[in-house]
Amino acid sequence: YVPPGRYLTGTITLQSHVTLHLEANAILLGSENPDDYPATPDVWQSGKEMIAPLIYATDAENITITGRGTIDGQGRIWWKRLELAHPNPKRGWPAPSTPAEHAEVANLQRGRPRLIRLVRCRDVLIEHVNLRNSPDWTVHPMLCEFVRVDGISIFGDEGSHNTDGINPESCSNVHIANCRINTGDDCITLKSGINELGRRMGRPTENVTITNCVMYRGHGGVTIGSEMSGGIRNVTVSNCVFQGTDNGIRIKSQRGRGGIVEGVVVSNIVMHDVPTPFIITTFYSGSDKPDEVHPVDEGTPRYRDFHFNNITARGANIAGAITGLREMPIENITFNGVTIQAASGFACTNAHGIRFTDTMITTDAGPALILDNSHDVDSAGLISKNKAP
Repeated sequence: YVPPGRYLTGTITLQSHVTLHLEANAILLGSENPDDYPATPDVWQSGKEMIAPLIYATDAENITITGRGTIDGQGRIWWKRLELAHPNPKRGWPAPSTPAEHAEVANLQRGRPRLIRLVRCRDVLIEHVNLRNSPDWTVHPMLCEFVRVDGISIFGDEGSHNTDGINPESCSNVHIANCRINTGDDCITLKSGINELGRRMGRPTENVTITNCVMYRGHGGVTIGSEMSGGIRNVTVSNCVFQGTDNGIRIKSQRGRGGIVEGVVVSNIVMHDVPTPFIITTFYSGSDKPDEVHPVDEGTPRYRDFHFNNITARGANIAGAITGLREMPIENITFNGVTIQAASGFACTNAHGIRFTDTMITTDAGPALILDNSHDVDSAGLISKNKAP
C-alpha cells in the first residue's frame, strides 16, 4: 500500500499474490540513476543482460497494480541521454561536448528502464493507475497469460522517445479496455520477438481484445510489429478513437522477420487528423524495394485475413497503403462500411484478395484506389469522390 506522497525508488519486484496499490495522490518516482535498476537476463536468450524496469515481476501469478495514484518514470533525463548518444543536428540533438554529457551517455550502457515489465506471469491485472514519462516502453508484458489492462492513463511529455504505451509480447489471452494513451511512440503494439530469436521461441501473441480506448498522440493507434517473428493471431480492436496519431492501424514487418499475422478484426473506429489511417507493410526498414523478388524462407513474413468494419477517418494525408512482397503478397483484406476523407487515395502493392464493400474514399485530388501488381481486387462496393473541380 502506497499512501499519498512522493516516493523516489529504483526497481520494485512483485511476487505472486501481491497487489501494489497506489492511493490517490501517491506518486512513485523512478530514479534517474541507472545503478538503481539491477541487471536481468534477456528473455530471448541472446546472452545479453537487460536493465530492470521500475516495476518488475518474473514467473509470478495473481499480481495486481491498482489505485488512483501515479507511477512517474521521470524519463526526461533518459531521453536526453538517448539524444546525446545519437547526435542528429536535423532533429536538434547535439553531440556530447562536455565531461558531464559524456558521463550521461555512459549511463545508457545497459539501456533504458521500462516502466512496467512482467515476464512469464499469469493472471495479471493493471487497472486505474496513471503512468507517466516512462524512460522507454511503458507497459510490457512478456510471455504472459491472462493479462487485463483496464482504465489506465498513459502520458509521455513532448520529446519522449520510444515510450510505447502497452506492448504485449508473446502473450496470450490479453484484454485491454477503457484506456487513455498519449505517447511518444505507438500507443498499443502487439509483438512476439524479433528475427531468429523470436522464431526459435515460437510464442505468438494471440487471443487479444482491445476495446473502448482513446489514443491522443503517438506513431500508431494500434500497431502490430515490427517484432512479430513468433506470429500474431486472433486480434479484435473495437470502439476506439484515434485523435492525431501519425497512423491509425499500422501492421509492419520486413524480410528476415518471418512469422505470420492473421485473423485481425477492427471495427467501430473513429480517426481524426490521422495522416495515414491504414498502413500494412512488409517494408518497415525501407531497405528493400517492392519490385524485388527474394526466395521464400523462414524469414519471409506472411499477412492474411484482416477485416476492417465501420470505420470513419477524417483529415488524412493518404487514405491508406498495403504493401506486400512480390514473393509473398498480402492476402484477404476486406473493408466494409469504411469512410475515408484524405488528400490522396489508397495504394495496394503486391496484394491479393482485397474487397471493398459499402466503402467511400473522398480525395482532394487523384484516384481513390491505386493498384500495383495486385490481383483479385473487388472494388465494386467502393464509392470514389474527388474534391478537385
